Amino acid sequence: MEPRYAAVVDALSDYFDGLYLSDTDILSRVFHPDARYVCATEPTLVNLGMDEYLSIVARRPSPASRGEERRDRITGIEFAGPATAFARVHCAIGPKHFTDFLTLIETDGRWRIIAKVFHFDLVDTAAA
Repeated sequence: MEPRYAAVVDALSDYFDGLYLSDTDILSRVFHPDARYVCATEPTLVNLGMDEYLSIVARRPSPASRGEERRDRITGIEFAGPATAFARVHCAIGPKHFTDFLTLIETDGRWRIIAKVFHFDLVDTAAA
């Protein structure tokens, strides 16, 4: 596997771990401090900075603590030059199934998410 591809996969693995564990330390390492968190699924646009987003994560019970099965996967990674990447990933937290478009940049020798733009669908897990 190409080294930069492997490095992005490693960053995405940390991203998935941070979400599953609701671990803001992990997420703080994988997100650039200036990153944006954006969702237009509901009528009101959500557009948050990292401080706002991480405080939400810190307050919620983790999927791990609720015994949820991990449901995350990478469906694509593309590169634009040596220090910019785009990843499409899927994950689920409770009844929300997310499609995340993550833009990553390499700074200071590591890949970090600079933008997370996502959509979610509500899935009735009782019926599944």
